Amino acid sequence: MKNINSVFVGLLLMMSSCNFFTLDTPNDPNNPSLGSVSQNASRTQVQNLVTGLESRHRDYLFTVTALFGTLGRELWYLNASDPRWQTDWLGMNGRQATPNMFGYLNTYQQPYFAIRQAQTVIDAVNNTNTFTTEEKNAISGFSKTLMAYQYLIVAMGQYENGIRIDVKDVQNPGPFLPLAESLTQIKRILDEGNTELGAGGTGNFPLRLTTGFTGNGFGTIAALRQMNRAIAARLAVYRQDWQGALDAVNASFYSATGNLEAGPAHTYGAPPDAFNPLFFVRNAAVSTLLVVHPSVINDTIAGDARVRAKFFRRTAPVSVTSDGTPLAGQYQDNRYAANTSEIKFFRNEELVLIAAEANAQLNKTPEAVAAINRIRTAAGIGNYTGATTKDALINEILFQRRYSLWGEPWGHRWVDLRRYDRLNATNVDVSLDRGTIFKQLARPQAEVNWDAYVQTR
Repeated sequence: MKNINSVFVGLLLMMSSCNFFTLDTPNDPNNPSLGSVSQNASRTQVQNLVTGLESRHRDYLFTVTALFGTLGRELWYLNASDPRWQTDWLGMNGRQATPNMFGYLNTYQQPYFAIRQAQTVIDAVNNTNTFTTEEKNAISGFSKTLMAYQYLIVAMGQYENGIRIDVKDVQNPGPFLPLAESLTQIKRILDEGNTELGAGGTGNFPLRLTTGFTGNGFGTIAALRQMNRAIAARLAVYRQDWQGALDAVNASFYSATGNLEAGPAHTYGAPPDAFNPLFFVRNAAVSTLLVVHPSVINDTIAGDARVRAKFFRRTAPVSVTSDGTPLAGQYQDNRYAANTSEIKFFRNEELVLIAAEANAQLNKTPEAVAAINRIRTAAGIGNYTGATTKDALINEILFQRRYSLWGEPWGHRWVDLRRYDRLNATNVDVSLDRGTIFKQLARPQAEVNWDAYVQTR
């Protein structure tokens, strides 16, 4: 496979700012110049574009996982090289999430680069005679599925700021849409992708995908539709569309009794590819490390197999001091065997938890409890014996999500607490870092400058 990490972005300067929607990389084999693929692109060129899309699809991962995880206090990214990794990300001593917040832009710009890459794939395949109609539908549907996933990342970071959905014309991007409308538009894109995949024929996807898809059972068009519906289920939960969530779960790769680890993945490899950004050598004597937040360890249930599987207890903690506050992590991530290990970006375990939540919200108590028990028994902590009111079940589901989805490439804890209006000191332990509980990130300064410029034109 060509170097999946050969993705370089030429940023367009506008008022000394970046335009996050520009994509033109003429010397990158995975991302040919826009002009060369806009008409009559060859099969090889479109293949390279799809490979480039897979690469861009994973570029968000470290910053989103580390920052969103930090905001929800499921982990800390301790980095002695620059105190701002702690002071800014934790909001220490009253710091706020500003447009100039340190190190957060990849939660915004990398998803938009992937979105633009997906649009380039769609334009290229629709403007060539190289592919059959069915193949065009399959490729476009796959691209829209990843596009929707990336839009949702930006929406979760920006939240009430809203996001731009229309970014096809990079010189004249569309307006910021409020959160609810943004999520509705993301649903539209996902549904279009699902419909196109459905019209994409049967059998394998017409172009080569990495083993993150093919090695995990997602090399067929039918399986990619199931992946699309899994993302739709996550989105439906965020939209509080509980029946829609169940419908999407049932059309996805969900299995109530199957492997909880099943799902598509981001792949990594040795240079010239990129290493797994969440892998750190166990027990290494380092001053930079993703560590498990102490509150996560303190709140565990005895015997929980997830704790043993996910968390590695170091012989000595990693410690930093920022703004006079010492921070120390005794546990690090234990999930990845090597720096080339793949990272699942959606797993069946999340689908089981979505089914539990949607059923609880719909007062389908037996179904909700059954799904909860699937998670609990897999973790070795026995069946649920608590109250079965809706509130009690939601409390239990959020607790199970905290451990089942810890450190996933999304930041579920922060998002979950926010959507249940629980972003407070009761649920977000800031006692050790004396930090701030952020509801959302700020709109990037480049966007603020661009809107100010547009108003003067």
